[in-house]
Amino acid sequence: MREFFYLEGAYLILGAIVIGVAAFVATRPFMSKGALKKAMMGTIGVVALFIGLHYYMTTQRMAEVKTAFENGQTILCESRMLRKAAQFVEIRNDPVIGWKLEGDYFVSPHYTRPFFTARCIVKQ
Repeated sequence: MREFFYLEGAYLILGAIVIGVAAFVATRPFMSKGALKKAMMGTIGVVALFIGLHYYMTTQRMAEVKTAFENGQTILCESRMLRKAAQFVEIRNDPVIGWKLEGDYFVSPHYTRPFFTARCIVKQ
């Protein structure tokens, strides 16, 4: 459950804002009597569907990246350290290079920051 809140926290906040706006609009005097119920059912359903799909796709990609790393494939991870020089880092399971997978993070003695697997893809 902690992983869900870590991955989807920003989207949960945005979803709450969207639900709040829908509730505000549905309670205006010019709206019909059952508008609030309909707006809440629809908005909560759509927000929950989108957040659930995003979580599912992200966790599937993380599993794919971990499996590919263990099989020796090259992984591309977003680099937030030097955005102007290199926008991504290539990671391989090579003892000479020194990349390791610790939980959901790629770590190396050559980099000060770890790379989160949710921000990585398998190089084609």
